[in-house]
Amino acid sequence: MLNLTTADLKKTAISTLIVPVCEDMEIHEKSIIKTLIREAKKLKEFKGKTNDEIILYNMPSVKPERIFFTGIGKIEKLKPDVFRSLAGRIVKACATKGLSEILFVLPSAKRLKIETESVVEAFLEGAYLGNHLFDRYKKDKKVKPLKRISFMVPPDVKQKFNHLPKRVETICQGTILAREWVSMPPNDKTPELFSKRIVSMAKKEKLKVTVLNEKEMKRMKFGSLLAVSAGSVNKPCMVVMEYNPVKSTKEIVFVGKGVTFDSGGINLKSADGLDSMKMDMAGAAAAAASLITVAKLKPRVKVTGVIPLVENMPSGSAARPGDIVKSYSGKTVEIGNTDAEGRLILIDALSYIIKKNKPDIVIDMATLTGACVVALGEKIAGVFSPDDELSSAIIKSGEKTDERCWRLPLPEDYKELIKSDFADIKNIASSRYGGAITAALFLAEFRKKTKWAHIDIAGPAYAKKGNAYCGPGGTGFGVRLFCDLLDKI
Repeated sequence: MLNLTTADLKKTAISTLIVPVCEDMEIHEKSIIKTLIREAKKLKEFKGKTNDEIILYNMPSVKPERIFFTGIGKIEKLKPDVFRSLAGRIVKACATKGLSEILFVLPSAKRLKIETESVVEAFLEGAYLGNHLFDRYKKDKKVKPLKRISFMVPPDVKQKFNHLPKRVETICQGTILAREWVSMPPNDKTPELFSKRIVSMAKKEKLKVTVLNEKEMKRMKFGSLLAVSAGSVNKPCMVVMEYNPVKSTKEIVFVGKGVTFDSGGINLKSADGLDSMKMDMAGAAAAAASLITVAKLKPRVKVTGVIPLVENMPSGSAARPGDIVKSYSGKTVEIGNTDAEGRLILIDALSYIIKKNKPDIVIDMATLTGACVVALGEKIAGVFSPDDELSSAIIKSGEKTDERCWRLPLPEDYKELIKSDFADIKNIASSRYGGAITAALFLAEFRKKTKWAHIDIAGPAYAKKGNAYCGPGGTGFGVRLFCDLLDKI
């Protein structure tokens, strides 16, 4: 669907040409593009300001039927995510108009003073992600995605980066897979159904897959995880996915929180926002989709995905506030609040994979706390790790993909807040403040000496309104970040 081309505008038949225009600087090298832009800027309503748009038809000396000029503002504010957003917005607009293919003219990276690869990659990502429509539950599918999106670049750029379209498509397919899983209604992704979807996709990519069912987890004493699922008729399971290339010397593990619906349990959530609790498995979606993507990219490092899946419901058999359970690690946990359930399933998953595989690095991703949303808003994830190098790598990958992350502290004295009078540890802090920190400290107690990071994605995992290259619902946050991170750690 994506491709780089060196099309000749005077000879090649093109239905729709997209030309980004800067407000205060010429960002294109080709004289023919400069001439077209000068013609567009003769019109009073178009100056190249952000969101300025104008379409000119059948311009002399060039073949395109229509040329869509779009303003991107001043040069000082241009960065890769501006291009990602521009591409997504234009693709959405063209799909709405019923177009089937378009050609972007990419600006000169030299004039932008941005690395060429970053510019090309951002346009490719925005276009592919913006072309995604989640309409599987709609009878009338009025809008259809574009069939072909091309990008006009100089011959040397095409030659050097001709591999990028396929790589970007692969990673964005993983992102979209995670998006769709998150947006899917909870009746279509109970733990059993979701695990079957994951296994089906994983086997297509020849990943090694193991599924632990409730009976096996009881035998293996996953007491903390099983306490969360106790109130639901839908049985829990845990999926372990392994990508293990020949001669790999390092293992990286991604663990994803998979609460397929979170009612809060006995500590029942309020009605406000309860319908969006289908998204409480976004960490699991990101981890599973990342493994499927990794299998296609084929890096030289072993990557394992651990996806614990439960449904948290209230019933006569549900865990109660005050219950004490024995986790897989052997530590006892006092349940102070049944709505602090994500950390309970994560500690058993972390303890299991650390004991079994002894990996070099473990990263868990979870929609863990509303406190993190209060601290960082809905667009930035919180990163917690005692390791400076790992934290820095995660943040840098987030900057590159615009899946932004911010490091938060793990202060030793805050551990006092999760002490229990009756068990080894308590799943909820004694203070209402610093909830994202105390949740991360709770997880840290189960990492042993493993290099570990926790990413709280409660804010950016789900978008009620969407943005330029993501519709309402699951964002797929984490897949692009994870794939980039593998090159850094």
